[in-house]
Amino acid sequence: MDLSLVIPIYNEQESLRSGLPSWIDFTAARGWTLILVNDGSRDQTRDILANLPFYEHVHVIHHKVNRGYGGALKTGLTAAMTEYSITFDADGQHHLESIDNLVAAQQNSDADLVIGARVNADRNAFTRGVGKKIIRWISRILIPNQISDLNSGMKLYKTSLVKKYLPLCPDSMAFSDVITLSFLANRHLVVETPIEILPRTTGKSTINFNTAVDTVIEIINIVMMFYPLRIFLPLAAILLAAGLIWGLPIVLMGRGVSVGAMLALISGGLCLLLGLIAEQLSQIRRDLLRKDDKDAAR
Repeated sequence: MDLSLVIPIYNEQESLRSGLPSWIDFTAARGWTLILVNDGSRDQTRDILANLPFYEHVHVIHHKVNRGYGGALKTGLTAAMTEYSITFDADGQHHLESIDNLVAAQQNSDADLVIGARVNADRNAFTRGVGKKIIRWISRILIPNQISDLNSGMKLYKTSLVKKYLPLCPDSMAFSDVITLSFLANRHLVVETPIEILPRTTGKSTINFNTAVDTVIEIINIVMMFYPLRIFLPLAAILLAAGLIWGLPIVLMGRGVSVGAMLALISGGLCLLLGLIAEQLSQIRRDLLRKDDKDAAR
């Protein structure tokens, strides 16, 4: 398989010292490309990568400032020139052997995106687990799917497709969720294969409450881009129903039309009209994306 292994790195000097030799050997043995993206690290990461001996299959990219997890992945995936790309976290939690599982799943299914679903993730992190369940529940309402691990950092992409959707994705940790939903929203084949992860032994996770909020906002943004009626239609229905329930009894009592009820009805009507306009624009966008897919396939 023609493949690039993309690894975003931010303040991971300890993990680099232990993991870098195995990453280089693993990719060299398979004839793959290794792309390392230093995302403006403030520790010794830059020096470690700068002193790396020359390897023809290894490409190192430095960001002058920290752009975020998604920003580093965008840089690495943009630089990939192979048919497929795999993203892999630098914190020592991913097994290199799991990459073979993703490759096998892609070859068996011809999937456009393969997600490494972490079977042992967050067993001892109750709060984070609840947050992920809420995000998964919201995503399934807005874009129906059966994906169990939206934000897994280990994914195998068809490179030409992921490059097309990179402009839609944020530079933050929400990248992992949004890129998956972009593939799902555009009817690409997305499959999961189980992987196990190791506990983090160095560094500190940057995932927090703000990450969850940002992810929910980005999920809503991507739904607004591809399926806006799934947001506007329920909102319009709630406002119209509230206006009728509030205003109808007052009208039947002969007391005229309630200002509050009228406001709710007008707001509901406007939401419906805006939703229909947004849906038309979204349909045009989807048709253009499908046309690009057909042109690329010729």
